[in-house]
Amino acid sequence: MSTAKLTGSAALGGGQRLAIKYFVVAIVLFGAQILFGLLAGFQYLQPDFLYGVVDFSVNRMVHINAMVVWMLFGFIGSIYWLIEEESGTEVVGLALGNLGFWLFTIAVAIVVVVYLVIQTGPGTIESIWFINEGREYIEAPRWADVGIVVCVLIFFYNVAATFMKGRWTGIGGVLVLDLVAVAGMYLAGMFYSPNLSMDQFWWWWVIHLWVEATWEVLVGCIMAWGLIKTLGARRQIVTTWLYIEVAMMLGSGILGLGHHYFWIGTPEYWLTVGGFFSALEPVPLVAMVVHAVYDSGVHRFKSPNHPALAWLIAHAFGNFFGAGVWGFMHTLPQVNIYTHGTQWSASHGHFAFFGAYATMNIAVFYLAAQKWRGNVNFGGGLVDNGWKWKWSLGLLNGGVLGMVMALLVSGYDQVFIERALEGATWAGFFKAQYSVWYLQGMWWRQLFGYMTAAGFFLLVWDLMTIGVRETRPAAFHTEVAEHAA
Repeated sequence: MSTAKLTGSAALGGGQRLAIKYFVVAIVLFGAQILFGLLAGFQYLQPDFLYGVVDFSVNRMVHINAMVVWMLFGFIGSIYWLIEEESGTEVVGLALGNLGFWLFTIAVAIVVVVYLVIQTGPGTIESIWFINEGREYIEAPRWADVGIVVCVLIFFYNVAATFMKGRWTGIGGVLVLDLVAVAGMYLAGMFYSPNLSMDQFWWWWVIHLWVEATWEVLVGCIMAWGLIKTLGARRQIVTTWLYIEVAMMLGSGILGLGHHYFWIGTPEYWLTVGGFFSALEPVPLVAMVVHAVYDSGVHRFKSPNHPALAWLIAHAFGNFFGAGVWGFMHTLPQVNIYTHGTQWSASHGHFAFFGAYATMNIAVFYLAAQKWRGNVNFGGGLVDNGWKWKWSLGLLNGGVLGMVMALLVSGYDQVFIERALEGATWAGFFKAQYSVWYLQGMWWRQLFGYMTAAGFFLLVWDLMTIGVRETRPAAFHTEVAEHAA
């Protein structure tokens, strides 16, 4: 029986069956991120809502941490999905990989429950280890921090050993080296310093460099493989741009982190260094996609998976505008002195995380769904005309973009009133909070959040049903297969 006729788990290899587990948890956490984000947003406007039941600070914390964790689940699942095909062999240490998955999943569930049950309390050695570390964005208790590093090291071993057993590719080499940094970089946030500037310095290595450097390279590897799968892009093209991305991460990503060092007591040279380099990082990924799409258009390549391709393109431009343009708008120190810590920063954060990372995970979800259905065609002419994936694409991207613009309006009002007119005083802060434009922006942020939630539910529905009645096999144009080889 040919693999193309198999459906469900029977059509998948061991690594891909493990990947499906990661994808399921990732989607659940994606939903949790949206739910707690909506709760936090509504509490911001109506502070008495659920007062004494779930605090705003807890909702916000779960919203942010769920986002980080579902991205990680999606990335790990994506790598397990592609590794057998890329290496030409079965995943080494599959039992160990399943153990890592269950450890990671159980740990996340325990941490979230503890967050919700124990919302306040004294900061002690015991609470740091078992309840909440107390540092913004990395609130996970110390035992969970150690667990994350252990799970990533298990993942690193499986990936490295698999490529060593099979064949090495450019994508595989970059991936293995990056996973060392993924595990190692997280260690920077696991110790404290009595010097606030030094403590903030290393804290930012996790908060932004972990994301800005190691995650970008992971996404670059997935993007390169995804373009080969969806467009039959030539391996030479995507691998070349992947190498360029690594070079730019080393040359600009680490130095670009310096835009976070402006106002924490570090030397003044970070004003110049951080401001200059921070806008260069997304360029290679965008160039990779533009080059591949152009090359495919010239050769009249046809994609057998339109939803995945659409999300890959959304990723390329979301990464460029969300991380690049929106970041650059307030990365220069002359501007950042007014914008840091305002809703302008939140606007950039929402755009960057969704555009650079969520879109990539969703693209791989559709690649996985296609093989789960027995490699049927997800191109044009779907049974239902593909209306669900098209509407979910529009609602999710439209909802996030709406939130981004609403937060930008509120952030600009803060900059003008709180920083420029009032001189960054407490009086200025509260004056900006009650400004008409600020409040309008926050209400619009909430409304567009509901739009994003509608897109999420439609996405889940589509992933569960797309291709169910499809019988056409997925097949590239003959030229595609030649170029992808």
